[in-house]
Amino acid sequence: MVNTWWELNILSEPDLEDTIFWRLEKFGCRGTSVEIKGNIAIIKAYLPSFKTQLLDLAALSLWLRQDALCVGLPSPMVHWGLIDEEDWSSSWKQHWQPEEIGDRFLINPAWLPLPESLDRLVIRLDPGVAFGTGNHATTQLCLESLEMRFSEVPRSFVDTEEKKEPLIIADIGCGSGILGVGAILLGAGKVYAVDNDPVAVRSTFSNRALNDIRPDYLIPIEGSVDMVRKIIDQPVDGIVCNILADVIIELLPEMTTITKPSTWGIFSGILLEQSQGVADALEQNGWVVATLWKKKEWCCLNARRS
Repeated sequence: MVNTWWELNILSEPDLEDTIFWRLEKFGCRGTSVEIKGNIAIIKAYLPSFKTQLLDLAALSLWLRQDALCVGLPSPMVHWGLIDEEDWSSSWKQHWQPEEIGDRFLINPAWLPLPESLDRLVIRLDPGVAFGTGNHATTQLCLESLEMRFSEVPRSFVDTEEKKEPLIIADIGCGSGILGVGAILLGAGKVYAVDNDPVAVRSTFSNRALNDIRPDYLIPIEGSVDMVRKIIDQPVDGIVCNILADVIIELLPEMTTITKPSTWGIFSGILLEQSQGVADALEQNGWVVATLWKKKEWCCLNARRS
């Protein structure tokens, strides 16, 4: 059973897509994909069978129905069944196509050829079973925010009295490593990418190699903020954190300890209704929220140390 997966097929109104993805992420689903056919969104999601019982799936189905009722939309139809790992690997990938994000990025699945015109920064990606394909609103908001941050700092360097130092960034909850790769392509000098999930760390190693990034530029580590604190020899210049609102609030005191007065932060994985709570927590920990960017019901807070 270790090599089998639950495949979930969810038919829903397209307006429920982001809510369903959020619910699936919290539930621990991996390798999600969506296909829009007319007025129906066909969402597929996958879970290792040894981590999930039938009662868990029934509970998930109930939560999805309740989410739909709360916004006055028809309940989604949820079906599930067991498939082999090899079938899982090919099933969700067939619907994932290259996607332009922001003004500069193109996410290109690793199993597809590169585009002929390379006028964008191309992130080659094979997330495996780690979260982070670039098609979720929160990931897109983070990549767009990184574009903005690096456009503010020419050549991604900060001036000091003696020399110019490359920016050092911590990616907290790195998932597939997509944000770390994006930061390096924009010009970051070093990214410490941490995640509690060993699968995510392995995926980040793999995607580092796919994008020909030097090992000393992107450093995947299993763990959380405490691991970054142990490794760095100076505070970081930026923090990217695309997880969930309650986890961001919990980790903020630790994240603040690895910053300097000029450090900026990109915080996402936040529903619009949760933004005030995260903003309040940032202020309590010595941050000032500069902008709130939103995509559908998700938002990203761009902040600076006060």
